[in-house]
Amino acid sequence: MVDYGLNDRVVLITGANNPQGIGAAAAYAFAREGAKVVLVYKRLMRAFDEKKTGQNGADRYFMANAGNAHEVESRLRALKADFLCMESDIADEAAVKGIYAAAKERYGRVDILVNNAADCDMDGLDSIVSLTRQVIDDTFAVNVRGSLLMMREFVQQHGDYGRIINLSTDAAQFFPGQITYGASKATLEALTRSIALEVAAYGITVNCVAPGPTQTGWIDTELEKAVIPLIPLRQLIQPEDIADTVLFLAGARAKMITGQVIKVSGGKAL
Repeated sequence: MVDYGLNDRVVLITGANNPQGIGAAAAYAFAREGAKVVLVYKRLMRAFDEKKTGQNGADRYFMANAGNAHEVESRLRALKADFLCMESDIADEAAVKGIYAAAKERYGRVDILVNNAADCDMDGLDSIVSLTRQVIDDTFAVNVRGSLLMMREFVQQHGDYGRIINLSTDAAQFFPGQITYGASKATLEALTRSIALEVAAYGITVNCVAPGPTQTGWIDTELEKAVIPLIPLRQLIQPEDIADTVLFLAGARAKMITGQVIKVSGGKAL
């Protein structure tokens, strides 16, 4: 069994209320390693048909992201995890300071930041012919400004251990139909490299994980049939696949890895 050296470390994970999501999978993985887990989420209200939430697809995904983190918390309790969960908005500077203040009040420090929270347009407005200012502002507010604010606060309060892991997408460099979302993630990848160089002197590593099509409750049967042929390994990525990579990058064994963007995509979008 691999010892990642994470026992008693404090990890802060954003975007963690979807029980099928990457944030939740990461929280469970860290909890199993004995880490203390701080979860942050913001409920995103989108219309969904409750009758269709029993199976994977947009309705299940929208329901999960509109809800609180009670199911995730319940699973963490079953794992006997030491955790703190709060609803907040990382795009708001004062809220970010409040997040760190609460984490430090409870645990005294934050050792690891997982920037998982993200926003993207779900109404077909993220293409060059239909793009709105609101889509641009909302997407960059979370994916870029929010992630930057979380990283800045982490660096300003860093202790003797520092790991930052950002979440991008395998299609960041080429995402027609989701151009603002793709551009925001490409920006996050560029920030990963630049900030890694700035904070190396502090002993902080900064890396990015870029998932391919991941089953977070969004991909229904029809979409799965369309997507799998695009993945050389011929299977959907699971949230646990992403969590495993995040866990490694957060651990002691990854101390000399920084400024990297690692695709966990089954070979898609290489």
